[in-house]
Order: sequence, then C-alpha cells, then structure tokens
Amino acid sequence: MRILRFALLLPLFLVVILTLHAQDKSVRPGINKPFEDPKINVKEFIAKFEGESREIFAKRKQIVEACQLKAGMAVADVGAGTGLFTRLFAASVGETGKVYAVDIAPKFVKYIEETCAQSGIKNVQGVVCKPTSVELPENSVDLVFICDTYHHFEFPFKTMASIHRALRPGGKVVVIDFHRIEGKSRDWVLKHVRAGQETVVKEIISCGFKQIGEEKFLEENYLVRFEKVNETK
Repeated sequence: MRILRFALLLPLFLVVILTLHAQDKSVRPGINKPFEDPKINVKEFIAKFEGESREIFAKRKQIVEACQLKAGMAVADVGAGTGLFTRLFAASVGETGKVYAVDIAPKFVKYIEETCAQSGIKNVQGVVCKPTSVELPENSVDLVFICDTYHHFEFPFKTMASIHRALRPGGKVVVIDFHRIEGKSRDWVLKHVRAGQETVVKEIISCGFKQIGEEKFLEENYLVRFEKVNETK
C-alpha cells in the first residue's frame, strides 16, 4: 500500500523539485524594492490600501466570509500591507486563534504590530518575510490568505513551497489577485501584473495544492480557494 502511494505521489514530487530548480531567477526583479525602502511612508499606503475606491476594501466583509474562518484557527495574512485583513481576521479567529501578519516591508509589519497593540489586539504576530519564503514555522497555520500579493512574488514556486510547509494537513489557501485580460484589463494592470488567473492557478496546483472553490462577487479581482494535498519535501 505504501509503495502504491509513493508511486502515485512521485510524479508530483518530481514536478515540484524541477519547478523549484527552475526558480533560480526572479520572475519580476525589483518589484518589491519600494516596499523594502526604510523611508517608506506608511500613511500614503493606508490611503491607497484602505480606501473605498479599492474593490477589496469595499468588499472586505464578503472576502472575510469567503475565507470561512472559525474561532481558534491560525491564519497567515501574506502581503499584509497596512493590516486591513489582519485586523479583521484577528476578530474572526478570536482570542484562541492567531494571525501572522506577513510582509516583505519591515515598516508595514512594525506598523501592524504597533497599531494592534494600541487597539488591544493580542493575537497578532508580525513576520518579515523573504523573497523566497514566508518565514513561517512548519505546520503552523490552517489558512494562508494572499490578497493582491501573488503578482509580487519574485520566486512564486519557492514561496508557495514555503507556504505548503507552513500549512497543517488539509490547510487552505485563499488567493485574490487582479484579472489580467488583454483588451479588457486596465493598462497599469497589464504592465504590473505578471500573469492571469489561469497561469496562477496552474502554478499553485503544481506546488502541491488542489483548487476547491471560487467566488464570483469581485469584478476587478478573482478569488480562488486551494487545499494542501501532498507533501513536497
């Protein structure tokens, strides 16, 4: 039985290994440099990230509901930015749960930690990630949330592999990103966003996940759910 199981998993294992080796170079060099700048103005990004004109802010309640969170869950908000969803998730998982606010920008992480402490939110922990890893402990989270951030992954396969390791068995991933459609999407999206939904889904599946759902209430963005299905180590 074990031999049969290994034989079934071997093709996926080989795909992941080959994919990771192909990730020696960044797919979008320098895309995150502005966020790593120690002089970054957090207030400017609060206005940008948390304004009603931004679709995911306007639909934030529906997005949180789509994540299907429960009290006591451990959640990673990857690309947490100014903490919009981090704070909402903290309330959803309650005192017995935990939220990791993960971002490549140290000033964003510091801002989230400080504002949560000021608000009496005690179940949030900040994590400064690397271009190749979310820097979370193995088997530490039940759900990873990636909102308008996947297109900022310079090393998407290595980053998703680190997410795979961080997820507990059967853990979930919720990905929201911009539709990238030639002739339909705005020019800045076509220039800034590397790949469309179909490519993103294929990349994530190749890293040991399966698609388990999709929501249609967003227009500029798509929301897709995944589940961890295999070990990649």
